Amino acid sequence: MKETALIVVDMLNDFIDGSMACINAKEAVKAAAAFIDSRTADDTDEDGISGQFPVLFICDRHPADHCSFASNGGRWPGHCISGTRGCDIHDMLMPYASEELTFFKGTERDREQYSGWQAVNEAGQTVEEVLDLLDINEVFVCGIATEFCVRSTAEDMTAAGKKVCLLGDALAYVDKAGHLKALDEMRAEGISLI
Repeated sequence: MKETALIVVDMLNDFIDGSMACINAKEAVKAAAAFIDSRTADDTDEDGISGQFPVLFICDRHPADHCSFASNGGRWPGHCISGTRGCDIHDMLMPYASEELTFFKGTERDREQYSGWQAVNEAGQTVEEVLDLLDINEVFVCGIATEFCVRSTAEDMTAAGKKVCLLGDALAYVDKAGHLKALDEMRAEGISLI
């Protein structure tokens, strides 16, 4: 059983080239794909049998009238609406996604949900439950946006006793100053950065 996994937070079209496109998003996607490729290329045993490096995708998926949208009194433009291209995982990362390791958050109209720790897959399992089933104690985290969903997810995983390491090149953000401040504060909380 593998002891590490990658958590990919919100690498979705609306955050890359859509209604909430973030700084460094396209570069972050490329870096995430390169990281996955590097882990899976080295992931063979002495018999040449490929192992499996778990890659978990956390995805915003909102109803059209979600409470976080400015049109409903929230702080954000409409984004990642269920059934639209905006809520899809970026094409470059889709080959690594599987139904059982894809988790959804923000699906309830009246609940904002930055952290992916309690996001749920189609089978009704949370990220927390699946990591425990896989006996994963250390996670690499990448995604969008550093100051919000990445940070909330990383902090919840740390609070649950997981060792968390952020992939610096595979992060995108709303604001550069906010990104750097969030990184400093997460490092102070015991979250590492490579």
